[in-house]
Amino acid sequence: MLTLEETEQALATMVDGLPEEIFFDLNGGVLLKEESKLHPGRRADDLYILGEYYSDRIFGRYIVIYYGSMRRVFGGAAEADFLKELEQVLKHELTHHLENRAGERDLEYEDQRQLLHYYARHRERNQPSL
Repeated sequence: MLTLEETEQALATMVDGLPEEIFFDLNGGVLLKEESKLHPGRRADDLYILGEYYSDRIFGRYIVIYYGSMRRVFGGAAEADFLKELEQVLKHELTHHLENRAGERDLEYEDQRQLLHYYARHRERNQPSL
């Protein structure tokens, strides 16, 4: 498992490897926070927020990736797999940024659909057996 510092370095390398244009108007950049963050709509302690895109009138646009959440969800993964997941989270949040700039919400709707699937799985697990 990568340390916080190693993950921060890997994330910086990923960011540096992407085209500059993607980061236009992302004035707050990409931040890695040590904490883990549970989703407020979770049904159990099993739904972590891995990253978030913020677009704020005061603080501007920025991305936060939660190292603690990544550790909780992918802590047992091989280093290469952890890095792939980190890159996926980064690209997911960057897609939110690009869509926000374009006035689109497709990924936001997809995130909502995934949350509905999560709720459905919890309902199925909690159904009494006949």
